[in-house]
Amino acid sequence: MARAAILKNEPNTIVIRPTKSWMVLNLQDLWFYRELIYFMTWRDLKVRYKQTALGVSWAVIQPFMNMVVFSIFFGGLAHIPADNGIPYPIFSFVALLPWTLFTNALNNASRSLVTHQNMITKIYFPKLVLPLASVLSGLVDFLIACVVLIGIALYYNLTGQAHITITAALWTLVPFLLMALMTALGIALWLSALYVQYRDVGYILPFLSAILQFVSPVVYSTTMIPAKWQMIYALNPMAGVINGFRWAILGTPTGPDTRLVISAAVAVVILVSGMIYFRRMERTFADTI
Repeated sequence: MARAAILKNEPNTIVIRPTKSWMVLNLQDLWFYRELIYFMTWRDLKVRYKQTALGVSWAVIQPFMNMVVFSIFFGGLAHIPADNGIPYPIFSFVALLPWTLFTNALNNASRSLVTHQNMITKIYFPKLVLPLASVLSGLVDFLIACVVLIGIALYYNLTGQAHITITAALWTLVPFLLMALMTALGIALWLSALYVQYRDVGYILPFLSAILQFVSPVVYSTTMIPAKWQMIYALNPMAGVINGFRWAILGTPTGPDTRLVISAAVAVVILVSGMIYFRRMERTFADTI
């Protein structure tokens, strides 16, 4: 980040200089530019659904259709079991809530610098605003999809196929949601900075998302992973997030334990390292992009 310095002899002149240490993150600048973050978040939402026939309905269609496909192929044909005898459709849909938020945030934030290259080359602002706004805009889609989850839960309760109740654990969705956002933003900071120099990142993103989906317990339960691999599997922060969502909403046995601590620690490391790398490369964005 650059800091503004007012010359002593010319009080109306503002000189923008880069900080001397790239380790200084200058996060206070985000608060100073909070209105810009709000504007860019709102702009991302408007652009995403502009000139679409179904509009925000896509926030529901995407996870719902994924649930249908997973239920047919994994729940029906492959007979992958769900925890506690929970119907597979709602078992997979609960996992798709944080997963869809994560993948959309990762893909949009990783491309944010290249997408807004005209802004980067013409005006000064903390570049961290762009990936951060892309991540935050996904929260609206997440909240809309949560309404669908309520409808699915009511259907299973009314038909007697499952008994899903609100428990005191529901409040833990907030830290699990925060953990998903931290992971998405951390990875996106690495990839967005690399994307400025290497356009190969654009081709890697779909492949990376597909790989991460199958190494995360989206279509299967973590209990299927052998015990000796559980701690290594916990190095994937999204495993902790998905397990946390299923535990808080469905009451599955994969609740908070040592594995969650490992997942949370890795999420923090990814975020901090991503911010440091992004900060280090930021001064070259305008010249490279």
